Amino acid sequence: MSLPVLPTSLVGSYAQPDWLIDRAKLAGRFPPRVRAKELWRVEPALLAQAQDDATQVAIRAQERAGLDLITDGEIRRESYSNHFATALEGVDVDNPGTALDRSGHPNPVPRIVGPIHRPHPVQVRDLEFLRSHTERPVKMTVPGPFTMSQQAQNDHYPDLESAAMGYAAAVNSEIKDLFAAGADVVQIDEPYLQARPDAARAYGLAALNAALDGVEGTTAVHLCFGYAAIIHERPAGYSFLPELAGCPADQISIETAQSGLDLGVLADLSDKTIILGVLDLSTSEVEAAEVVAARVRRAYPYRPAERLVVAPDCGLKYLPRASAEGKMRSMAGAAALLRAELS
Repeated sequence: MSLPVLPTSLVGSYAQPDWLIDRAKLAGRFPPRVRAKELWRVEPALLAQAQDDATQVAIRAQERAGLDLITDGEIRRESYSNHFATALEGVDVDNPGTALDRSGHPNPVPRIVGPIHRPHPVQVRDLEFLRSHTERPVKMTVPGPFTMSQQAQNDHYPDLESAAMGYAAAVNSEIKDLFAAGADVVQIDEPYLQARPDAARAYGLAALNAALDGVEGTTAVHLCFGYAAIIHERPAGYSFLPELAGCPADQISIETAQSGLDLGVLADLSDKTIILGVLDLSTSEVEAAEVVAARVRRAYPYRPAERLVVAPDCGLKYLPRASAEGKMRSMAGAAALLRAELS
């Protein structure tokens, strides 16, 4: 994988086209944990074809904007987690249970009724499609085992720790298959490590380590405060971050733009490359490239440019497409400005 200094990449998701998904139904709701087929505008017989077409749109948009590391935009997913979580055996999605979301509201969730098992690769075909439609390095994202355990009703395992370890085995197999199929980077999305730090310390880190056990390839872990379109308030800092210093992941993804995070926290992650969130997703306003560049420079006292990846705070899923495209261009423009300063 050949990338320039300060490479640019999405965290994962891109704005799905209005002709593919009902954005009015999507807006304002938490990402679904079980299937939400009512979100799709395309009839089931044509949905896979439409998702392929929209994925190509997302790939081309990233390339036109000048991004260096390309994702599939998570176009085929109703949420970042349910695409994978509902494909596993041992969970009942037709008769869902209930769990509290990160704001404390009950949500329908997969109900664990037996041993969690991944019967087949879930996203390898998605990766192969991405890989065949770009010549740039590619990244795939998978939901983390701790987060999935928090987004489920456990009616089988003796405790949620055991459930998280079951999810970890499924994620571990998926990551290894993704690297075998040609992924350059695989990212684990673990926002609930931040949302539920006590449980994260008790067993979340162990589950993450199990998910990465024996994995060969560049891996990342994404933590965030939640989609800005849904969760508007940002805390002053991360409740769970230094604990990741010893995990096997090569990169840690954090958000800093909307929160104005004190980047002194990076001193606790001195051996990690940082995926630095520098696009504020609480607004559709497109920042100037210099504004984004200034946010990157804030990290220089704590991390050399060679160990920074430039990214949005979180996924672009909830943004209007015009805003998403503009923000990506600003991010690539900021990287260009900064590279010129370094040369």
